[in-house]
This record gives sequence, C-alpha cells and structure tokens, in this order.
Amino acid sequence: MSASISLNDAAAARAWFADVVEPLADSFDPANVDRYVRLFADVLEQAGAGRASDIAARYERVRAARHFTGPDPADVFVLSRVTLGADAAITSVLLDAAKRRFPKARVWFAGSAKGRELFIGDARIGHAPAGYQRTGSIADRIAASVSLQTVLDRPGAIVIDPDSRLTQLGLVPVCAEDRYYFFETRASTEPGTLGELASQWAQRTFGVDGARAWLAPPAASVTADIAVSLGVGENPAKRLNDPFERRLLESLAALGATVVDRGAGGEESERVERASQGLSNVSLFEGSFAAFAGIVKASRAYVGYDSAGQHAAAACGTPLATVFAGYPNQRFLERWRPSGAGPSEILRADRMPPQEIVARVTELAAGWLKPYKS
Repeated sequence: MSASISLNDAAAARAWFADVVEPLADSFDPANVDRYVRLFADVLEQAGAGRASDIAARYERVRAARHFTGPDPADVFVLSRVTLGADAAITSVLLDAAKRRFPKARVWFAGSAKGRELFIGDARIGHAPAGYQRTGSIADRIAASVSLQTVLDRPGAIVIDPDSRLTQLGLVPVCAEDRYYFFETRASTEPGTLGELASQWAQRTFGVDGARAWLAPPAASVTADIAVSLGVGENPAKRLNDPFERRLLESLAALGATVVDRGAGGEESERVERASQGLSNVSLFEGSFAAFAGIVKASRAYVGYDSAGQHAAAACGTPLATVFAGYPNQRFLERWRPSGAGPSEILRADRMPPQEIVARVTELAAGWLKPYKS
C-alpha cells in the first residue's frame, strides 16, 4: 500500500487524518499499525524526510521495549499526546513515572501551552513548547515534527514518547535512538485502559511501580457540586439526540449546583446554552480546559460524554459517570474508558435507552453527593 496525497493542502490533510490515519489508530489492531507505518513512511519520503524503508526499519527498532540502564539524565522530555484528554489519561502517567524515577532531573512537558496548563501547579514540570498544529497541512505538520529535534536532542537528556502525534506516532526522529523511549499504545493485545498500559510500560522500562494519572490545574474559579461536559471533540456520533442533554441537566440540577463547560464555541456552545436555558441551578463556564479541570477537581461529581473531561475527572479522583456512544469497536472502549482512583461508571448508549441513562446518572450523582448533603 502506498500513499500519494497533497502535502500542502490543509483541507486534504484534515480529510486524510480523519478518514485514514485516525481510523487505523482507533482500531487498536496490530495489523493496522503496520499499515499506518507503511502509509506514513511513504508520505514522509514524499516530504523529503528520509527513505520510507529506513523510516520503517527505525520504527521496528524503537517500538521494541527496553529497560533503562542509565546514567540518569539531566533532562527528561515527555511528549504531549496533543489532545488534552490524552495528556490527562496517558502523558500524565509518564510524567509521574519520570518525576519519581529521576528525582534530580528537570522534567519537561513538550507540547502546547494549553496542555502545559494542566500541570501548572507543579514546579517540577517545565514547558518545552511544540509548534505542532492539527489544522495545518501535512507538510506543515511534518516540519513541526522535524523541528522538535532542535529542542529535544540535547546532551544528557532522554525523550519519552507516549505514541505522540508530535512524532507522527514514533516515525519522525527527535533525538538519538539510545535516548528515545517509545511507548506504542496501538499494537498491544493486553487488557486495560491506556492509562493502565502506560503504568505497566513505565514499570517495565523505568522500574517505577504504580505510576498514575494526575493533574495540577489552576485552582477552581467557581464551586459546584457537579461538573458537566457535553463536548464531543467535533465527533457528533459521540452524543445522544435531543432531548437527552436537556433532560440530563434538569435532573442533575435538581440535585445540586451544576457547572457546565460551555466548550470551545460554535455549535457545541450553542447546544450547551440551549440545554441549560432557564435552569436556575446551572451555570455555564467559559474558559480554558485547564481552568475547567480545576473546577472538576474541586467538584463532588463529574458527568459527561467520552471526551477530555472524563480523563480530567479520573486523574483528579473525582467520581464520574461517562456516556459512551459512537465508539468504533470494543477495544476502543476498553482503551479509552477513564481510569483513576475515584469511583467511575460507564454508561453505554448501545445498551441503555436515553431515559435509563439519565436515571442511572442521577442515581450515581445523588449517591456521590449524599455525604455532603446530610
């Protein structure tokens, strides 16, 4: 299989990633990992980033897990997964492992300023900016990946890559191979969430037991009993049809003060405003995702679709209920379900009608709020 696409057309890039690249990754099928490597290696060759055969051969080397033997680095760069939910669920686990394994090293989050804000309260986490944009052309994205080498490839440093889009899932070199530790998330057939697999990989690679998801977001600007996110990451298949969201907010608002993330604007914000209109016990939050994560951390319960908010809640130990709809396969559900220290329940839209989901979410939230209401 080979790929021949426009490297400089942003619209073509969006379509290619949405229709080809992301479905291959979301399948969590080892055979599709190999297909992806062949496809993107060809694209990288077209972009002048090396021979496809050399790129594929390097990938086969770095995907093989190996145990760290030292010497301890002065700097540890942990790459962002680019999306905020994945940074909460996966990247944070490897940041935890890096801090614990290398207490004298400077630990860096390599990614966007928005992602860095999720850890702003921890002085040990530095920020290595990455100029990667998910809206750019393929040429722009590859150039951003290649340019990371000037930031990351420094003497006495190691790079931990949690299958990041910053390296096009491990295909673009950002440092010497002997200082690069790649956690491939898509080919494993072991059971568990991505956060659990990351913790297991950290144990095998760095000898760190029990690395876990965590966040240090800004302090909550408002208080709420229940935090809600109705965002779906521009994937309408993840949401339930009206009037589900209105019925859900009505039921939750009857239990206690509820804060709903207004989202990033556009259709999502308009939908949230419609669903919450006239509910006196519901307020809308408009701000950064990290600031909303601070509200989630301080809340008694969290409710939302399969989106970044669920992973923030899990990382913060906030009890949570997640409505899963539109997922492509069972392995996807297993990998992306939230995992954390607090209680959590998944409500599958393919097994429960909307009215039952509303009733069950309300029952769960009422139970989580009860100790604070009595």
